[in-house]
Amino acid sequence: MSTPTSDLAAAGVSIWLDDLSRTRISSGNLAELIASRNVTGVTTNPTIFANAITNPDDTSYDAQVAELAASGATAEEAVFAATTQDVAAALDVFRPVWEATGHVDGRVSIEVSPDLAHDTDGTVTQAKQLWATVDRPNLLVKIPATKAGLPAIAQAIGAGISVNVTLIFSLERYAEVIEAYLTGLETAKAAGIDLSTIESVASFFVSRVDTETDKRLAAIGSDAADALKNKAGLANARLAYELYEKTFAGERAQALIAAGANPQRPLWASTGVKDPNLPDTLYVTELVAAGVVNTMPEKTLEATFDHGVVIGDTITGGYEEARAVFAGLADLGIDFADVTQVLEDEGVAKFIDSWHDLLSQVSEGLEAQR
Repeated sequence: MSTPTSDLAAAGVSIWLDDLSRTRISSGNLAELIASRNVTGVTTNPTIFANAITNPDDTSYDAQVAELAASGATAEEAVFAATTQDVAAALDVFRPVWEATGHVDGRVSIEVSPDLAHDTDGTVTQAKQLWATVDRPNLLVKIPATKAGLPAIAQAIGAGISVNVTLIFSLERYAEVIEAYLTGLETAKAAGIDLSTIESVASFFVSRVDTETDKRLAAIGSDAADALKNKAGLANARLAYELYEKTFAGERAQALIAAGANPQRPLWASTGVKDPNLPDTLYVTELVAAGVVNTMPEKTLEATFDHGVVIGDTITGGYEEARAVFAGLADLGIDFADVTQVLEDEGVAKFIDSWHDLLSQVSEGLEAQR
């Protein structure tokens, strides 16, 4: 019997879960989501790990924290040890999915330290460290699409590391991300690396775009402004898919694909609805097209499974309507380039705050054991 999530998978969307914890792995819940909800991957970020490791009801990290405390580990070393262990274990759960999908899915992401968001060399060094430590071919190392992140993405791909590029908000930055990926593939090819072993996704954030844009529309308060509410996020993502189609059909990308490379798939992130007046599956069912990934909080995943209506491709026929949305925003004087820069800055800042909260709480836990 088909379900909305199986219909979504049949339409070419890879369903990933935007959450991970040690208990989710050990309890069998992750395996159950693979079996019953068509989940084929997982994304993580500092906030997700902060919630997992500092959850007072979750004792699964206690023994490892005690062991790390006894060894004199710093908070950074403890977080690195705990998160890489969780991700490696999740990757093992997904190994059959990785094999069954021809190494496309079955992926789990782990992020470089947010403190490195503006440090190219530091990002590359840690990406290599994470890749070597986790030591699983289905890993994705998350690198933010900041200006400093772009050359780091190219260098990591060039070294044969699979990358999830995160915190993409604008089409202009997305074009630069694709450029970094293609440059990295060319470097890897010149080094004799098998291009088929390199996978990448480009994480384009959706709901946050609506939140920031709608705040500015509300300040205008006109009928024309009200008519554009809740439209920018979907329009932005649809035009990102158009850019993906065009770029990877181009001569440069096709030459690399002919040499064994994989297209860098668009990934829809920030797909939980922030506005309670909107349908809770909006950023899932309205962003369906072949070859995309949608990473969902569990609440959104369950809503989709329960009552999502999947009608096939809801992206490629909407390019002109999407352009009309941006023309309308421009007519109202909304500077979308500023919207996306604010969102990037806030995204980096939020992950840095979560990271430091996590380090602080882990440090307290280590001290309590010493």
